Amino acid sequence: MKSRCLMPLLGLLLAGSALAQTTLRLPGLPPATPAGPVYVAGSFNNWQPGAASYALSRQPDGSYQLTLPATVLGPQEFKFTRGSWATAEADAHFQPLANRHADFGAPATLTLQVAGWEDQRPGGAPAARPSTRAANVQIISDSFRLPQLGGRARRVWLYLPPGYARGHQRYPVLYLQDGQNVFDDATAFAGEWGVDETLNRLAATGQRPVPGIVVAVDNGGERRLDEYSPWANAEYKKGGEGEQYVDFLALTLKPYIDAHYRTRPDAAHTAIAGSSMGGLIALYAGLKYPAVFGRVGVFSPAIWFAKDSLLAYERRRPAAPASRFYFVAGPAESETMLPLMAAARNELLARGVPASHLRLRAPADGRHAEWFWRREFGPAYRWLLAE
Repeated sequence: MKSRCLMPLLGLLLAGSALAQTTLRLPGLPPATPAGPVYVAGSFNNWQPGAASYALSRQPDGSYQLTLPATVLGPQEFKFTRGSWATAEADAHFQPLANRHADFGAPATLTLQVAGWEDQRPGGAPAARPSTRAANVQIISDSFRLPQLGGRARRVWLYLPPGYARGHQRYPVLYLQDGQNVFDDATAFAGEWGVDETLNRLAATGQRPVPGIVVAVDNGGERRLDEYSPWANAEYKKGGEGEQYVDFLALTLKPYIDAHYRTRPDAAHTAIAGSSMGGLIALYAGLKYPAVFGRVGVFSPAIWFAKDSLLAYERRRPAAPASRFYFVAGPAESETMLPLMAAARNELLARGVPASHLRLRAPADGRHAEWFWRREFGPAYRWLLAE
């Protein structure tokens, strides 16, 4: 009797979940669009421009559509692509388009239009966006080798604080992921963090702590999910190279930076941070190398990608009590974002990190987007590297 009563309720719950799904529909594509798949990338799939599970299906009437998973709820940002950021949608003049915004909740079909593609500007490639990086940002190398990952090459950026060249002071160092999005709008795919502007303002106003050195490593494009998680995700069939990537940061890149610049190389003055998948790998780095990365900034972490493995790893390898961890995300980013982030924080607390070394913020307007991480960077930096 009990099981018979539960069945209708279960059916209603499943039906409600299905009804909550949103369908994205494109009536057609710009006339010169090459043959091939069209994808949607957004805050709901870690901005993967060519994820197979987010490809739109061509319909008999020539339209394209995709029904999003029922778990995609609340305010989201997204764009359409043809498989890469070089082939992202553009406006009618072939200029980069701002992120689309939508609040997914009630069942709906959103009919949208693509006006053009960035790579189809008449006369060649899309017009380059002007650089916004500050004068005290440089590129160490366009092809810095990652020996732990078979010698892959990556661009590495460097921010030196104002006055660095004129003095002898040593500085703390912050290592950031997704270097394309850290300093320069010309290389960012969804807006930049403005780290250089934030730290230059901090220096100009005499606020503490004194801005330090920032090292930002570009992500590996299609290898981003592989390198930013030590554990594979069965659904995405990605991940599993995060341990080697963190080894590169700790054993190759940091020694290089310490040898060539005036750093304070101890863990208390070495921070690591990132957002989304970058937040996941930053948290892992702080757990694996507590004697190297003693300050950890975790912005909107994609803990869902490897939640069971990460939480088990926290239990096996407790963080150093002297480490500091700063967590921040918005409650509307996803249903699991805050619960999983709080679970990671609570595990650190249970394993000996004092509450005074842990901070968790959840601004109501927080979104899975660069503008949010840009805004939150300053407070996170000041708290993590405060003396």
